[in-house]
Amino acid sequence: MRLPAPIFAGGSDLDLFDGFRRDFDDLLRDFGRRLPAGLGTADRYAGLAALDVAETKDAVEISTELPGVDHGDVKLSIEGQSVVISGDKKSESEKKDKAWRVVERSYGGFRRVVPLNFTPDAAKIKATFDKGILHVTVGKPPEMIAKKVEIPIGKGA
Repeated sequence: MRLPAPIFAGGSDLDLFDGFRRDFDDLLRDFGRRLPAGLGTADRYAGLAALDVAETKDAVEISTELPGVDHGDVKLSIEGQSVVISGDKKSESEKKDKAWRVVERSYGGFRRVVPLNFTPDAAKIKATFDKGILHVTVGKPPEMIAKKVEIPIGKGA
């Protein structure tokens, strides 16, 4: 019986996990390429809408891309100190090629929670949905708005 050489000895034939690592890398690289529509690379992260969050002196601005989502399928709500964006995405495609006819449908929901360090006032929230992009502006309460205060600097003794 031959014992494997130590991993630290060097050389690819001595690495006990080299074959496994190569197979696993191949699996990850090819993941999604052979999946049915709705599960492939383009739709792999459909349940997670990409977010941009920025803070100005008097508001928090949130933008999210929701391609293929209709205006009526998006919901915006407040839960405690968080803004919640949720909704449903539905898509259907039909392909006719030679004697084959394929109809594919995909349905899924998304939900993103944006935690804030204050409780938002619904009256100070403005939202617009234009060309698949949702823009939300959450006004800060007066006590959160930064005020500029000049501090005098004295001369040393």
